[in-house]
Amino acid sequence: MMERIRRQILQALFRESMSVYRLIDEQDASLPEFFELLQQMESEGLIAVEDGKVRLTEKGIEVCESLGLKKIGRFECKCCGGTGYEINEFFQEVMKEYAKIAEERPEAIEKYDQGFISLDGVIRRVEFVYERGDLLKTKIFVVGDDDLFSLASALTGMPEKVFVIDIDERLIDFINKKADEYGLPVEAEVYDVQQAFPDELKKKFDVFVTDPVETIPGIKLFLSRGVSTLKGVGCSGYFGLTTLEASRKKWFEIQMMIHEMGFVITDMRRKFNVYPQEEKNFFRFQEKLPIVKKLGVGIDYNWYKSTLYRIEAVKEPKPLVEGEMIIDEKVYKDEESWATPY
Repeated sequence: MMERIRRQILQALFRESMSVYRLIDEQDASLPEFFELLQQMESEGLIAVEDGKVRLTEKGIEVCESLGLKKIGRFECKCCGGTGYEINEFFQEVMKEYAKIAEERPEAIEKYDQGFISLDGVIRRVEFVYERGDLLKTKIFVVGDDDLFSLASALTGMPEKVFVIDIDERLIDFINKKADEYGLPVEAEVYDVQQAFPDELKKKFDVFVTDPVETIPGIKLFLSRGVSTLKGVGCSGYFGLTTLEASRKKWFEIQMMIHEMGFVITDMRRKFNVYPQEEKNFFRFQEKLPIVKKLGVGIDYNWYKSTLYRIEAVKEPKPLVEGEMIIDEKVYKDEESWATPY
């Protein structure tokens, strides 16, 4: 795998020198793996890193030429940011109202490893859910809602009901207030995923949506809580997962969980979710992020992106955790959590 990542780095730098954070976005190893390879390539004399910028050395250029590399420009779609989804007229109107609401959102706080995706990213996610037939006349359950997906989806007038759980009382109060103000079928309650799941929420919903923490215990909890709410076969779930804080080994374990719970993976949209550098977002804690400490330079690019998964139940949904499971800090942090405040 690391030879492939090396090729990704060489391809990117042969095209142009760039910020180390932009280089992170050009490859798909986890942050610890990327950092180790960056150091290795620097010690081999292939690259130079100065003031947060990375460039090829003469030796690095020679290696690229010997490999037959071409200077190929960027080729992702400029209209949709590489997601494959533009925001059409109907959803543009939804986004206008959603943007007004989002302006007043509570600030992300590091205690709960909070962070939210871009406004257009949320609307593209709503479009994707709609396209898959999971929005119209459905009951949607949201496990953690930093993105305010509940409000964005309800603004379309399509879901029958959206129910939110989150550990942050500020966020719950905000969602309920805006739902009342706009007359939306959204209800939110304070809940910690580590606590036993309420019986009255089980098997009542068609769809769940979450952006889980990326530790194995944490994602097992988040997905189990979402799965617990689904009515049965044919119901679906949506969640984001990075390669930055989840290595291939972790992806394998997560996909094994998905299958064990009775689901098949129907879609994976790479780099679908972008976490922007905004005043209220988690990047304001950047001095506490391990990757920033190790690189020794401030963030200058929206490099934190995740893949959007869609899963669908082909058997009776079976959560892996049903009762209480107290794991405290292990919910949020493990050895790969280099973009989580420490």
